[in-house]
Amino acid sequence: MTEIAHPFKVAALYHFAVVDDPAVLKPILLQACEDHGLKGTILLAAEGINGTIAGTAKAIDALVEFLRDMPQFSGLEVKYSTADHIPFLRMKVRLKKEIVTMGVEGIDAARAKGDYVDPADWNAMVSDPDTIVIDTRNAYEVAIGSFEGAINPDTETFRDFPAWFDDFAEQLKSSAEPSPKIAMFCTGGIRCEKATAYVKAQGFDNVHHLKGGILKYLEHVPEQNSRWQGDCFLFDQRVAVGHGLKQSDYDQCHACRMPLNPAERESPQYIPGEACPHCYDSRSDEQRARYRERQRQVEKAAKEGRQHLGTP
Repeated sequence: MTEIAHPFKVAALYHFAVVDDPAVLKPILLQACEDHGLKGTILLAAEGINGTIAGTAKAIDALVEFLRDMPQFSGLEVKYSTADHIPFLRMKVRLKKEIVTMGVEGIDAARAKGDYVDPADWNAMVSDPDTIVIDTRNAYEVAIGSFEGAINPDTETFRDFPAWFDDFAEQLKSSAEPSPKIAMFCTGGIRCEKATAYVKAQGFDNVHHLKGGILKYLEHVPEQNSRWQGDCFLFDQRVAVGHGLKQSDYDQCHACRMPLNPAERESPQYIPGEACPHCYDSRSDEQRARYRERQRQVEKAAKEGRQHLGTP
């Protein structure tokens, strides 16, 4: 049987840049997306652009070319995937204070970030015993995989990273090495890129981050040469992928967001859409009732052959 190609292309894109007037650019970008029949969400801020859009391959390629023709977005980072339907209902361009929320003013990731490390060079850097390797993702992401020897800040959101690093910086400043080599990473590169700017603002200069993030590493570095352990959590229906970006066998608890392996899904405490072993005893009856009703609506929509608006 001939495999049918997925008819739609999905682009996840971002770039830190100096955007002089995002409000002026917003309608221009929205019109360009609508002219090409694209759907999704793009965030614009004075610090750059971030978003995910979907449409035909021709339309996506045209929009990416349109953006890269703008001097401030010439270095746009884009990751592509395919889909058998457009996974968004409409096209939105939103003005934000930050394209990835850290909650700290004055961080200049466009001009004061750390140095990129290509996936091919990452192993050599993190194998150096003098390199401090930091995972900038959330605790529930780190739970299913990370790089060997990486520090887990155990944060709930990216907003928690600055406070964690402030405490960690005190330890570093009191150590024998006054300017340690720091290497950071995240899923696609955007969080660790901004994290390097924050770390540099705290007085550390020897700072690096994985270009393209874990996903680019898993795509290009052969498993037999890899220092990655486990799987990489994703914020989409795949939940997680492994080497070669092959989808892993995980689902997600939509009450607490924790990724769930097959054994956890066999637990009597796993109730789809409502609870899992990680949160079974920590949710109120009111919360459980709300989750249960949402799951009922999702299942009803599926039986009727439509996608519920809140389907993960």
